[in-house]
Formats: sequence, structure tokens, C-alpha cells
Amino acid sequence: MSKNGKLFDSKTDPLPRIRPELDIIPVENNGDSYLYFHDSMGYATDNFALNRQAGPLLSLLDGQKSIEQLKPHLGEGVTADQLLEYIQFLDKNRLLLTPHFKQHADQVEEEYESSSVHSSITAGNSYPANPDELRTFLDDAFTKHENTDIDADSKGIKALYAPHIDPRVGLDSYVKAFSAIREMEPKRVVVLATSHYSGMHPDLYQDQPFIVSRKNFELPLGTIKADKTAIDELLQAEGLGVTGCDRAHRIEHSIELHLLFLSYLWDHDFEIVPVLVRGFDELLYMEDGHLAGQVEKFGNYLNEQFGEDNETLFLISGDLAHIGKKFGDPEPASNMFSEVKSFDRMFMTYSEKGDRESMLNLMREQHDPYRICGFAPLYSFLNAIPDVKGEQLTYDLWDETERESAVSFGSILYRK
Repeated sequence: MSKNGKLFDSKTDPLPRIRPELDIIPVENNGDSYLYFHDSMGYATDNFALNRQAGPLLSLLDGQKSIEQLKPHLGEGVTADQLLEYIQFLDKNRLLLTPHFKQHADQVEEEYESSSVHSSITAGNSYPANPDELRTFLDDAFTKHENTDIDADSKGIKALYAPHIDPRVGLDSYVKAFSAIREMEPKRVVVLATSHYSGMHPDLYQDQPFIVSRKNFELPLGTIKADKTAIDELLQAEGLGVTGCDRAHRIEHSIELHLLFLSYLWDHDFEIVPVLVRGFDELLYMEDGHLAGQVEKFGNYLNEQFGEDNETLFLISGDLAHIGKKFGDPEPASNMFSEVKSFDRMFMTYSEKGDRESMLNLMREQHDPYRICGFAPLYSFLNAIPDVKGEQLTYDLWDETERESAVSFGSILYRK
């Protein structure tokens, strides 16, 4: 096997495997068939695709067979040198589990961690990256969908729980939710958001459920600054399970989609404390374990620092159920709609009431049966600020029929 990040270069060592986290998607273009490689981690070459005829060869890359062992199966006119050249082509584009890939991945993460800025990964994908086009896009959305029924008095508002679903499928829900805080002018926003990618780095976050970043967030409508004073004080507190190693933020969308709407609605100066919250599976089977202690201490800290601070707003970023074949269920999402909506209704009712114990017990009943990604950040907030009363603003479900899957999402406004 190659060393020091060099491309794979052996005919006798087992060929490297395809990276398991890659999504290989069959696509058609102008009558030709391709295999498109989607890398959610952003390590592979962008928009990389192979002719679908490469499929049988890719299936041989199981980490066991060498080029020498495959020689009898290469076919007429295909040499061992040609196969090695093709493997190096795949390696160069960072599709294989090799030292070359690992060196590149480490470099990407280190560069992000050392940067002072988080650049948007959603601009140009989920909404226009051009500021003028984006402002027109959001102007139209708020004209069509703004929630005019909500109490316009922002006094007493402490938090907003809202989705991080792709705006292309949930724009009306975003608008109705964020309309409720349009007139607010807090000096600080503590964002508690689902972490979708901390599980890719278990060595870093296994004992650190709360992941804070000191970076300023660059968005098309402006840069939102981090409250470095508040963040540094949080990092210095002991026993909270907080880490400043922020690589889980690099490709995360759950915070910046909320900040997108703040950058559009607000003109005043404010700063953020951006915190990703990894999954709380341990709480579902261990009531008084190590994680429970960290969550309790983290909540107590937030309460002491910001509970009575009228200049601090909490944003909680999370969706609800993730169901169907895309998420590992054996049946189509449409077969589950009735039971899922009933579960969501109970979850949202407990959440509105601030009844975190009932919410936790509901999740424990079947060990989070519908993968509610907003549970951990919302539970963290309710543990920190228990004396709030919620009002449900929205509930929606995105039916991704072509993939037999669906995601539900909703929003709650909390007042003290």
C-alpha cells in the first residue's frame, strides 16, 4: 500500500475499496448512462461521474483482490498496467480509501479549523448565491407566505424552534416561522442546531455532545459575527461536554439556513453563539449516565448566562421525522404517514408545553422510531430554559415520492 499520501501503486497489494460514505447515483444525460458520485463530505472531485460500464469494475474493489489476482478476469486487451492507471485515476479523484485520500481529507479539515470564517455551503444550491437575486427571492416569499396572524408584539419572545429543511421544499414554513421574530432586535442569538456530521468523527465527539464554533458566518447578504467573548467563556466552563474543535460545522447546513433569514430580516448589529448538538441516543436508554450529566450542566450554564437576558434570543434548528426507504425503513414513507403524524403531534404538544420529560419518554418508547433530528437541540433548550410557553406555528411534511421517503418539520415560538 502506498504511503505519505502517494497514489496507490501496487499490482500485488489488495486494491483499495470505494469510500463507503459515497452515494453512487445512476443518471442519464443525452441518452448516455453514467454513475454520479455524490460526496456529502466534499472530499471528492465535484460533479464526478463515470460511464455506467465501469460498474462491474467498481464491484471488484472490495479491499481483498489485487491486480495480479484479477488478471484472468480483465478481459481481452486490458493489461495490468492499464488497470493500475485506472485505479490511480479513481484515487486521484479521492474516491478510494487510500493514504492519498486520507491526506487530502485531513488537509481539508485542518484548513477549515484554522480559518476564521465559515463560508456558506447552501448558497447557490438551496437558494440564489447572488445577493440581488436572493433578496428578490426572499421578498417574493415573504409577500406570499408571511404569517400575519401571529401576535406582532415581540415582548417576551425567548426562542424559535424552526426547520432546517431545504428551502426549496419548505420555504413557506420558514417564512411563517421567521415572521414571528421579524421585529426583534436582540444583541445575541444562541443557535442550538442538529449536527448531521459529527458521527463522521467519533474520535472527536464521542464525549463532546456540544460543538461550538468561533467562526464568523459568511452569507450572501452579509457576514454574521460570532460572539467570541461568550463563546470563550462557554469553552472555559468545565464538565459541559463542549468542544471548540469545529470540523463538524464545515459542511453543516442546520445553522446557516437559520442565519440566512436573520440576515434578510434584521438590519441591527447582533452576534451569534453557534452550537451544534450531536445525537442523544444514550439518553434513550440511560437516564442518569454521563451524557445526562453533561446535558444538565450545559443547560444550567445557559440558564445562568442567558436565561434572564432579554438581549439574547435562542434559535433551535431541527426537523422532525425522517422516514421511508431513503432512511432505512423497509416500506415506503406513504405507508407510515398516519402513525408518523400522530407521533409528531405528541412530540410537538409536549414541546409546546415545555414538557421535556414527556418528550424524552415518548422518544424512549421505541428508541426514536422516526429519527427526529430536532430532538437533541430542542431538549437541550428546554432543559436550559424550562419556564417557557410555546405556540406551534407550522407543521408540514415533504413527500419525496420518487425515493419513497419523507421528512416532516414544524416550528414553535416560545415566550417567557
